[in-house]
Amino acid sequence: MNIKLNGTDHAVSDDASVSTLVTAITGRALDPRGQAADGGKLGVAVARNSEVVPRSQWAVTALADGDELELVTAVQGG
Repeated sequence: MNIKLNGTDHAVSDDASVSTLVTAITGRALDPRGQAADGGKLGVAVARNSEVVPRSQWAVTALADGDELELVTAVQGG
């Protein structure tokens, strides 16, 4: 199926979830609560179709064809 991620078209598997997408983009495994499995800070937020998806719901939020997602990464600076 096809989704938009940060304004760019992407093909994802039919069983993709927010969690599998974040794992693919960040290259970091996630636990069922959406936390980095290595215990470190992930620094990522996700909105699906203009609604923030709580981290605790990433694993159970299935993606659908045509979804528009924004993945925002926290960056420190001044």
